[in-house]
Amino acid sequence: MTATDKVYKLLIGNPLSYTLASRNQQRFPLMWYDEKKNQNRALRYSVNQKSPFEDEQDGNAILEPIIFEDGFLNVPRTNPVLQAFLHYHPLNQKIFVEIDEEKEAYDEVSDINIEIDALVEARKLSIEQIETLTRVMFGKDPSIFTTAELKRDILVFAKNDPRGFINILNDPELQFQSKVILFFEKNLLTFRNNNKEIWFNTPTNKKKMISVPFGEDPHYIAAGYLSSDEGIDSLKMLEASIL
Repeated sequence: MTATDKVYKLLIGNPLSYTLASRNQQRFPLMWYDEKKNQNRALRYSVNQKSPFEDEQDGNAILEPIIFEDGFLNVPRTNPVLQAFLHYHPLNQKIFVEIDEEKEAYDEVSDINIEIDALVEARKLSIEQIETLTRVMFGKDPSIFTTAELKRDILVFAKNDPRGFINILNDPELQFQSKVILFFEKNLLTFRNNNKEIWFNTPTNKKKMISVPFGEDPHYIAAGYLSSDEGIDSLKMLEASIL
């Protein structure tokens, strides 16, 4: 592999100066577990050694501080020992990371593509699908909003949280959850006893359907019951009531 210059950045802001621990001490252990040797090996950065491990260094180690300036540290390809030391350092990925411009560009392109995909899918939605998402995602009754308001809210959500939006679109339970919320909107199901109970409210059925356990989402509890073998007949009755 061709040696390259590397740049590292702090994950704790951009202080004017930050000195990284560069040697193993009892008070601040600096160890790396070697799987092959099945042992912890002490790390030490020395400018005149060929290895970042103390057990591979001689007794004439010259130590130098490792200092991040304004949150960054540049390490040229001519200093492979420091690059290796930083690779094995236990604070790598915790306090600092290596800047990988290619990976960052790839991740950024991936994020942009996901946002575009989410916005395209949002624009393709029918008004019925938008109403479904409004009920499930926002817990709102879509009938009290204009079509423009509904479309705007969906597009804004898709832009701000494209991954979450796409995951919701791919959720097979989406339509069913929306249907259950619609039952409440149509007043076919109602809450009683401070939302601790769900009751039927159809012309032919005014009985209690189910109790809501403390701390649970009542819509989730209702959906669980109506999708069960016990609740399937009730589901058919409610569906018939909104046709």
